Amino acid sequence: MLGVPYVYTESRILRARLEYLREQLGIRENDFLTFDAMRQAAQCMGRALRGKSDYGLMVFADKRFSRKDKMGKLPRWIQEYITPGNINLSIEEAAVIARKWFPLMAQSFTKEHQLGISLLTEEMLREKELLGKKFGHVLEEVD
Repeated sequence: MLGVPYVYTESRILRARLEYLREQLGIRENDFLTFDAMRQAAQCMGRALRGKSDYGLMVFADKRFSRKDKMGKLPRWIQEYITPGNINLSIEEAAVIARKWFPLMAQSFTKEHQLGISLLTEEMLREKELLGKKFGHVLEEVD
């Protein structure tokens, strides 16, 4: 992703929406625009991953993505993989990581490697069901 995908801010429709959000809901213009840009970036990056066996390399090639106000608005599934060692890399450093990562991801995974990540056992499902009954209202709010 080259650059942060901000929308064109001179649109009359967007101006009206921003005014409504500010006046009726107390949402600042910059907060909405940043949230919308991060949503667009995540949607774009997510297109590489459509199935359990898909993999792709996501590169946020703009230092602004490392700022807390931007990173905090990315989905959790992306934030979990943005570690201090993977921020503000040179092209050469990113290429070294990619060269190591792609062959690793190309390996077939066994059922045991997938358990608890993309495959659940019957016991895990039962535990989730019990958890859902006990804390269902909390899970709904988080998801």
